[in-house]
Amino acid sequence: MAEAPAPARVPVPAQTPDPASAPDAAAAPARALAEAPAPARVPAPAQTPDPASAPDAAAAPARALAEAPAPARVPVPAQTPDPAPGYLAVFRVREFRWVFGAHLLSLLGLVVSELALTVLVYDLTRSPLLSSLTFALGFLPYLLGGTLLAGLADRHPPRRVLVVCDLICAGAVALMVLPATPVAGLLALRCAVAAVAPVFQGTRMATLADILGDGDLFVLGRSLLRIVSQSALLAGFGVGGVLLTVVPARGAIAVTAATFLLSALLLRLGTARRPARAAETREGLGATWSLLRDRRIRGLMLLFWVPPLFVVVPEALAAPYADELGVSTAALGLLMCALPVGTIAGELLAGAVLRPATRVRLVAPLLLAGFLPFLLYALRPGPALAALALVLAGATGAYTLGLDARFVAAVPEERRGRAMTLMTAGMMTVQGLGMAGAGLAAEFVPVHLVVAGAGLLATVILAVLLATEGRDGADRHMTSR
Repeated sequence: MAEAPAPARVPVPAQTPDPASAPDAAAAPARALAEAPAPARVPAPAQTPDPASAPDAAAAPARALAEAPAPARVPVPAQTPDPAPGYLAVFRVREFRWVFGAHLLSLLGLVVSELALTVLVYDLTRSPLLSSLTFALGFLPYLLGGTLLAGLADRHPPRRVLVVCDLICAGAVALMVLPATPVAGLLALRCAVAAVAPVFQGTRMATLADILGDGDLFVLGRSLLRIVSQSALLAGFGVGGVLLTVVPARGAIAVTAATFLLSALLLRLGTARRPARAAETREGLGATWSLLRDRRIRGLMLLFWVPPLFVVVPEALAAPYADELGVSTAALGLLMCALPVGTIAGELLAGAVLRPATRVRLVAPLLLAGFLPFLLYALRPGPALAALALVLAGATGAYTLGLDARFVAAVPEERRGRAMTLMTAGMMTVQGLGMAGAGLAAEFVPVHLVVAGAGLLATVILAVLLATEGRDGADRHMTSR
């Protein structure tokens, strides 16, 4: 009994106690408890204590606790940053595939309807002003719809909002087909479609966070929808042009009504029913202004809004610049396609190669570098060099992936639909303002200097915004400590 070792330390073959120092039999249980090692260090067969230096029995528990390793270090696996899941991982989510298909249909319908409606108004009035106004009305109502109707994205179940928006667009487009609809009615219906669009887009963005989570899958899903939108600018007008050679303008508009109906059907059948996000269904404009009063959200929105204000300048002035150079219409097409091509390439590369944390870190450098290629216009470059500058500028649009991740993390979930609707409306509105401002400036200043000046002004404004946001972030960090 006296020589029996403590149960927690069996077997310890290398330990041979000195018989001369063996305690009495009555003290054996106390010694067994005192010498029992901390559980975190069992087994420890390689440790053979020196009998001559053994501490007193009373000090054994303290020594065991002191020598026990920190729990956080048992074990310490190697920390490897999570790689980006890749675009294919997004398509493995069943609901996203339905949303993607609906987005493709509704976007093609919208682009073709804009082109067909512009042609129809010109055929009816022979007025270039009214024809161009038809296209411009695609931007202006975004501001009203995005502010007055933003709350709908959170106050009602998202699937219902998406389906109803598609049905409203289909109904408005169907009324455009009627021969009895006057020109004023066509313009009013165009405004209705444009006013509903930001609600639809904001709700869909918020629904993506529900479907894909608010991590990197959401960022890649948003990127895919943007890539489709940029591709529609390249393909949609071509499809519309071919369609208008086969059917009259009203027939092309009728086809777009069908695409909106198919989009509504896909969303109804392919997405899950989810409750409304906002617990309070009576929130009005005050909730919208409260988002803008939040310095962090306001700063991120400005980073979304400022680049589109200036990025449309070379596109809006592509025709005058081609005329200034005296080049062919093929060169004009090259200038028009360069920026979307660069944007698509930049987003695909960033989404497929870069890790999520890297994309977030690159937001500021890409924003600051994005408009530097515009400065090349100061040298009045030829169409090939100008197109290269636009491709490079478009490629820096990959900043949106990191900015999306920061934005979805900053906005409260119950106001996510409202915030994304407001952000979308602002982006579309500033594009219209940017086009108008570019045209106005080109009335007084040579086109190439307008583009170069836009690049310089955008870089300065973005530098100020990024510095302000960085200071606000440091303040938040200090106050949270």
